[in-house]
Amino acid sequence: MQEQNHTLSNRYGHEATLRFFRRWWKVLTIVFVAAAVVSLVVSLLITPRFKSTAVIIPSNSNRLSKAIMSYHYSMDFMDYGSERDCEYAIQILSSKQMQHVVFQRFNLAEHYEIPADHPHPQFQLETLFEKYISLKRTEYMGLEISVMDKDPQMAADIANFMAAYYDTLCREIHHDRAESAARVMAGVCAAMEAEIDSIAAAGVDTQWKKDMLADKCKQLADLQTRATQTRVDKDQVVSYKYVVDPAVPADKKAYPKRLLVVVGGSVGALVLCILCLMLFAKPEEE
Repeated sequence: MQEQNHTLSNRYGHEATLRFFRRWWKVLTIVFVAAAVVSLVVSLLITPRFKSTAVIIPSNSNRLSKAIMSYHYSMDFMDYGSERDCEYAIQILSSKQMQHVVFQRFNLAEHYEIPADHPHPQFQLETLFEKYISLKRTEYMGLEISVMDKDPQMAADIANFMAAYYDTLCREIHHDRAESAARVMAGVCAAMEAEIDSIAAAGVDTQWKKDMLADKCKQLADLQTRATQTRVDKDQVVSYKYVVDPAVPADKKAYPKRLLVVVGGSVGALVLCILCLMLFAKPEEE
């Protein structure tokens, strides 16, 4: 009995659905076609954007002096693509300093057509930067710098510039740190030399004095080695990344996907029309 009721219920539901579409098929067809035409027109009015991507692998060359000069340092300065270096690179590439240089270099305020009297031009620039420029770590510890723009050459130029300017920012950061460290190390070495001279000039030569001088000289030699490493870090001019794939101008737009716009708009309008008819249309008289 229960199975029979279930069969009757399904049959009634199918018949009601068929009656609904037989009644409203003209309206639904008109809505679907109109939505398709409107969606197509809208997709044609949307400014197409092209995508260019530069792929880089960050290096660990910030440890170059230790890798070359220290026998106890196991890191190979020819290594590329550690997780730490990827996170470090993402932070630099997404920094406000990088954004500011890109804004100025490519005059993005004018390129993005931000009005001169806009109340918050900087905020608008940063919003568009985050919208059209993305950073993504690859499966093999590389980084993709992807740029979307209405001008395919501009998209490629921005991606390549960011990859190149990454080296400049890395050098500035490492130079500033190494310069500060070099000043500290120079002061420590000078103080150690003065202490050695003071010990050498004081009193008679004893075994204790000789041992003390030998220990201080060994400490000074170690400090001087570290000071030399610091100077190497300060003066080094090396690349902090390897460019796997430079960005090239795209010959096909990446956005919008007109077929998706048309299909999505048409189906969405059709579903909305069906819901409205089910909620507000008068029931069909038997």
